Amino acid sequence: MIRWIRQQLGFDPPHQSDTRTVYVANRFPQNGHYIPQRFADNRIISSKYTVWNFVPKNLFEQFRRIANFYFLIIFLVQLMIDTPTSPVTSGLPLFFVITVTAIKQGYEDWLRHKADNEVNGAPVFVVRSGSLVQTRSKNIRVGDIVRVAKDETFPADLVLLSSDRPDGTCHITTASLDGETNLKTHYSVAETSVCQSVSQLEALQAVVECQQPEPDLYRFVGRMTVTQHGEEIVRPLGPENLLLRGARLKNTKEIFGVAVYTGMESKMALNYKCKSQKRSAVEKSMNTFLIIYLIILLSEAILSTILKYAWQAEIKWDEPFYNQKTEAERNSSPILKFISDFLAFLVLYNFIIPISLYVTVEMQKFLGSFFIGWDLDLYHEESDQKAQVNTSDLNEELGQVEYVFTDKTGTLTENEMQFRECSINGTKYREVNGKLLPEGMTDDSPDGSMPPLMGDELLFLKAVSLCHTVQISYDQSDCLAVGGDPFSHANGFSSNSMEYYASSPDEKALVEATKRIGVAFTCSNGDTMEIKTFGKFEKYKGLRTLVVACRHFSPEEYIDVDKKLNSARTALQQREERLQEAFSYIEKDLQLLGATGVEDKLQDKVQETIEALRLAGIKVWVLTGDKHETAVSVSLSCGHFHRTMNILELLQQHSDNECAEQLRRLSRRLREDHVIQHGLVVDGASLSLALREHEKLFMEVCKNCSAVLCCRMAPLQKAKVVRLLKTSPEKPITLAVGDGANDVSMIQEAHVGIGIMGKEGRQAVRNSDYAIARFKFLAKLLLVHGHFYYIRIATLVQYFFYKNVCFITPQFLYQFFCLFSQQTLYDSVYLTLYNICFTSLPILVYSLFEQLVHPHVLQNKPGLYRDISKNSLLSFRTFLYWTVLGFCHAFVFFFGSYILMGEDTTLMGNGQILRANRQLMFGNWTFGTLVFTVMVITVTLKLALETHFWTWMNHFVTWGSIAFYFIFSLFYGGIIWPFLHTQDMYFVFVQLLSSGSAWFAIIIIVITCLFPDVLKKVLYRHLQPTSTQKSQSLPASQVQNLSCMESLCCYQQGQSGCTRLARLLEQMTGRCKASANNCHTSSRNNRWGRLRHRESVILNDEPSAPLGVRNLGFSPDRCSP
Repeated sequence: MIRWIRQQLGFDPPHQSDTRTVYVANRFPQNGHYIPQRFADNRIISSKYTVWNFVPKNLFEQFRRIANFYFLIIFLVQLMIDTPTSPVTSGLPLFFVITVTAIKQGYEDWLRHKADNEVNGAPVFVVRSGSLVQTRSKNIRVGDIVRVAKDETFPADLVLLSSDRPDGTCHITTASLDGETNLKTHYSVAETSVCQSVSQLEALQAVVECQQPEPDLYRFVGRMTVTQHGEEIVRPLGPENLLLRGARLKNTKEIFGVAVYTGMESKMALNYKCKSQKRSAVEKSMNTFLIIYLIILLSEAILSTILKYAWQAEIKWDEPFYNQKTEAERNSSPILKFISDFLAFLVLYNFIIPISLYVTVEMQKFLGSFFIGWDLDLYHEESDQKAQVNTSDLNEELGQVEYVFTDKTGTLTENEMQFRECSINGTKYREVNGKLLPEGMTDDSPDGSMPPLMGDELLFLKAVSLCHTVQISYDQSDCLAVGGDPFSHANGFSSNSMEYYASSPDEKALVEATKRIGVAFTCSNGDTMEIKTFGKFEKYKGLRTLVVACRHFSPEEYIDVDKKLNSARTALQQREERLQEAFSYIEKDLQLLGATGVEDKLQDKVQETIEALRLAGIKVWVLTGDKHETAVSVSLSCGHFHRTMNILELLQQHSDNECAEQLRRLSRRLREDHVIQHGLVVDGASLSLALREHEKLFMEVCKNCSAVLCCRMAPLQKAKVVRLLKTSPEKPITLAVGDGANDVSMIQEAHVGIGIMGKEGRQAVRNSDYAIARFKFLAKLLLVHGHFYYIRIATLVQYFFYKNVCFITPQFLYQFFCLFSQQTLYDSVYLTLYNICFTSLPILVYSLFEQLVHPHVLQNKPGLYRDISKNSLLSFRTFLYWTVLGFCHAFVFFFGSYILMGEDTTLMGNGQILRANRQLMFGNWTFGTLVFTVMVITVTLKLALETHFWTWMNHFVTWGSIAFYFIFSLFYGGIIWPFLHTQDMYFVFVQLLSSGSAWFAIIIIVITCLFPDVLKKVLYRHLQPTSTQKSQSLPASQVQNLSCMESLCCYQQGQSGCTRLARLLEQMTGRCKASANNCHTSSRNNRWGRLRHRESVILNDEPSAPLGVRNLGFSPDRCSP
């Protein structure tokens, strides 16, 4: 039991030796000395939590946050000592924050569990007890014989035992593992290939000995010992015998294989990077700001404690007549008393740390993430797939990306090779409507005038149709079947009944092209190839070639060549060398026929997307497993490399010294040719050498290149490259995008991982943070959604600190007027509800809907992305501005109320000076309520000034929050509540509002606080506007085109909540007729309706325009009769 627990916790791995022994069909030795090895089960786990560890693990992660841990300490302090405020004031918000966050994270992890259960619960067939039994994928054990049918994925790493083919081979595609879509041929050993029935497999006595699991997809070392008639036959096993989990069976009816690596020990799972908690740059900034505020809090508490004891140094203040000490208090320890007072002040000022910030951020991220899925521009109609969000914790990180790492196959391309043109005897030909035409000739000529394909042209097509590794799958008949006739269809042959599968997508494209032209490959039987040439069936022997050429053999030469090939293919030793000798003998004295040109089709708008990312200041790296030539070709075609770019190469380096010398040469060349742009091409082997000893030099070369292409990359190498950039001194924000299981490590390593819903399985999507259907959607995801999310949450964070400084600083100032007696300025209900009710909704709605610039402008001007890069809106300078502003406003609240409500200016509603009952009416609670009222109004209006994009919901929560505060205060103080043991606020608010001077003070203080902000905004926009602010000030013609938008939140009839207010002001200034219609109908419908985008301040600079119009942000030119 203890060992099992240790294994589950990862302290005691199941296997300890360097090799593992697998008994086929779990036929263990029948002796008492054998102890079975323990192997992992076949479950795939991508989730973070389980039912048992969710509560402790989630609480641990949440209390790692400084604010949560701090409020837990405050709550415990309030429980242990006598403090000025109730423990409920800290405990209730803390409980609310923890609960909401746990529900959100639990829901997201439940979705991961659901995806895992789909994979682990997939039905599979295994051979057990002499029969084929259906079970779930998670129940497969090492040693089980598994049956896999055509087009199914392998549920574990299997050693191939047999297939339905006589030679025991099968074809698979590993697109989801290494990005290669070509078919690969795998082999079984001769002794097991004959076991094609369940009874034969059950009787098989075989043992597999192999290495322990490792992530290298292309390495497998093992051997199989087969016992036949009492004799042990040992056969070697290599990568060609191993069927990897995640690969797919093609062009083979069924196979049987024995499981050797299962679950998280499979090579696919080992290439997954361990899933870790990703934290955004904004969250890290929040923690830094919280530390600063914690220092401010401690400083205020220490200063207050010191000043209290300095004040009490005088006898009359140490023990006044109205507050006599008890005997226990006189005899208490001075140190303990100092600590107790310090903790009491700490509790009194603790609200300067905004605990509700975290829950608001969590709600903003969770609710805001739905906008990505709702965006119709990110919906792919052909595949009926919309964008999806797997984790909402990184929304704002989309607006901070500096490096994009992308896969090639299936991410930039469609995984579809297309035949473009060919050259025969120096003449260029192209395919037009199924005809091969010389360059310059069109298809509009009469059929009689089209020259027939003769001689070299026909021989060229035959060679292309014969020399390949293409396999055929028939729907109705199979030419490999015994007695089958591939030409038994109507009219002799039905081309619609077969489908080609190839070991190379180039070959498939070429064979399909020759079929369309009239030379169709129809069947392969051993070494015999059958084609149909313009209706005539012919048989040949074809070998796979890389050039289109031919050689004519005499019958005697052909027999000799055939013997050499068969002898080499059946050799047990040095098979590859003997085959190479045979091919070298055949491939000489060749007659060159021509060359072909095929192209992997790029996805739509890939080039435009890469260019937009480059203009946004984002560097794009392509990391692919493809070979060098193919990768460079695609990089050039997609715009990753420009034709005028100087391409540098770090290829085929074989030693550290050689690699270092090449890096130094590249570095010198970059310094000498710094004017032109450079691109770098690196292969996997050279990269390994560069990362081993020369990381710094390699990074210097890469950072000076405009684009980098890494080819022949293993999955873990991709992750290492991403980690290299992540951990560089600049700490840039990275994004990785891919579509296959070979991209999972890279996706998990990057700050943000994007999965493409392509043709290579769902592993990348399941392990990504966001998933989109096409690469082109990345532009809007970053430039629009990322921009919006970042400015929203950056303002949210700064605003929370600002309003909490405004909240607590008057409490600190009040202690100077109450002898530091720890008397609270505000009622405890106000303390609790300030962040929860009175000021929470406006900032939440702002953080969901705010748009500084129109989405179309953001997409058309990618350079605006640079304005928010490097966490600029959360820089220390911006943080300092908001903090100082909060302190300034707090001083105005406190001293403004103190001065305006002084003895000589305290007036009743009828104008008479109140002296006798001044203390009754304007005592402690009245003064605190006045300060609190001014504060709620000011911080709410401050957010209104920051809002550029008004909706009806913004209006509702902004003015509704102020109204709710007044209504609540009237009810709270106007009624005697029986469940309250004290009611200090009874009738205080009513009396306060009955005073004209109170209203006068509220208006004066609010204007005093906000007028400098308005003045600053106007001056900055006129004198020092940013590029974002310039983009907000659009010409009238552009504004008309953008007045109605397909926004993230839209409403019916294309009108926002501020439309009527805008019209009213425009009519008042005489710049717009009453019948003006400011909203023009959009040409596109979406599911939410439409919403008019409010343009910001200074939309024109006409001297005749009234100043008020320009400052309010309503352009006279926007109105049309």
